[in-house]
Amino acid sequence: MADTQTVETEPDKKQRSVRVVLLALMITMMLAMLDNMIVGTAMPTIVGELGGLEHLSWVVTAYTLATAAATPLWGKLGDMYGRKGVFMTSIVLFLIGSALSGMAQDMGQLIGFRAVQGLGAGGLMVGVMAIIGDLIPPRERGKYQGMMAGVMALAMIGGPLVGGTITDNWGWRWSFYINLPLGVVALGLISVVLHLPAKRAQARIDYLGAALLTVGITSIVLVTTWGGTEYAWTSARIMELIGIGVAALVGFLFWQTKAAEPVLPLHIFRSRNFTLMSIIGFITGFVMFGATLFLPLYQQSVQGASATNSGLLLLPMLGAMLVTSMVAGRVTTNSGRYYVFPVVGSVLMVVGLYLLSTMDTGTSRLTSGIFMAVVGLGMGCLMQITMLVAQNSVEMKDMGVASSSTTLFRTLGSSFGVAIMGALFNHRVQDTMAERGGELGSKVTEQSAQLDAKSLEKLPDAVREAYQYAVSAGTHSAFLLGSIVAVVALVAAVFVKEVPLKGAGPQKSADDAAPAPLVEV
Repeated sequence: MADTQTVETEPDKKQRSVRVVLLALMITMMLAMLDNMIVGTAMPTIVGELGGLEHLSWVVTAYTLATAAATPLWGKLGDMYGRKGVFMTSIVLFLIGSALSGMAQDMGQLIGFRAVQGLGAGGLMVGVMAIIGDLIPPRERGKYQGMMAGVMALAMIGGPLVGGTITDNWGWRWSFYINLPLGVVALGLISVVLHLPAKRAQARIDYLGAALLTVGITSIVLVTTWGGTEYAWTSARIMELIGIGVAALVGFLFWQTKAAEPVLPLHIFRSRNFTLMSIIGFITGFVMFGATLFLPLYQQSVQGASATNSGLLLLPMLGAMLVTSMVAGRVTTNSGRYYVFPVVGSVLMVVGLYLLSTMDTGTSRLTSGIFMAVVGLGMGCLMQITMLVAQNSVEMKDMGVASSSTTLFRTLGSSFGVAIMGALFNHRVQDTMAERGGELGSKVTEQSAQLDAKSLEKLPDAVREAYQYAVSAGTHSAFLLGSIVAVVALVAAVFVKEVPLKGAGPQKSADDAAPAPLVEV
């Protein structure tokens, strides 16, 4: 009788232990997503105390560069040496960078410490996705999509609110220190509950491939960050970076065919679904971060919304994304079918972005909220499905590389989206201000096409109206471009082949059953 009772409760124990691990993973995911949003709110205070306004952009750029460059390396190291140890190392590095950033005494130190923090951050999201890929079969993974989408929505809505509250009440240094208790909790849970087999690869790390990839990614991110802002797109510096980036990436691709243990095994791109999901992930990043940049700007400048609760302005989009992601996950888990979601999601994204491009100075908040919800519905169909299908398309030994590659493509997509849509927006705003605002209008946007609330209040009525018209014209161009780019995701989605998801379903036989989660209580 006692044996029977033990057998009956074993699934419950495993399920409970998986939930504890998932809690730790969601905390870590929150750390990765919250950081830039909290720090962004604190930046005016940081500059006021440390000075160095001319280096302000590097506080974000150093973090972004380090994160993008480190992402594929963390994924490969996890595949080679074991997921748990590599993941915990990335958390520790992130926490060290957070603590040092909080103790920075000048802008140069802060930039350097943010780079250390970014190196650790590159392994956080990859580690979360790869460990989930190890623990939970693809067929069952869909039910957890809502949890991941919820963390994402909470970070985007709550980040500015938390950042503002911390900065006002505790000081800007706590915008970094807040990571420490959360990170320690995540580390403790992972070290106690998560038990994955240790690995030891015989092959050496592909240092040359890692260096070439880092140079290539760094050049791309710098081009998209500096182009049209720090330097003209046709300047010698931008052309040099493009040349270095292209040369490094071509050399990287060539070397990956020769390396014994390549950083990014090119054979994973032989899978049609993996390649298509990489394309869709890139486009989703392009669109999503462009939308989250320009929607609050439009609502504040044109619709007169308050900047204090800027995260709440995106609630229609993020709420719709959360609900759709949960529904998509449940349907995928129950049916094992997923082809419809990339297709429907891409269609909704194209339509939603086109609707956003029709907004003008007379568009109501209700109307813009409905348009945002359409975009959110589309993103909810795509955000987690792309990772799930990508992981389902590779062998278990390549799970980390697949996770890091998908994350990297989404990150690069966001860099391109912000840069290209931003350049188009700025150009349109400045042209429109020159036409409608006259000489004063040109001077107003000479330094930046984005004005804060205080600057807007000081403008004469005629110039302010011209600026509102210019911003609506700029967002029209940016979102129309996003809609056109999203068509590429739709074309890619049409060619996705619905391959059965591994490991679940009541009908599966014992032979093709997925391995039990490697978790102990």
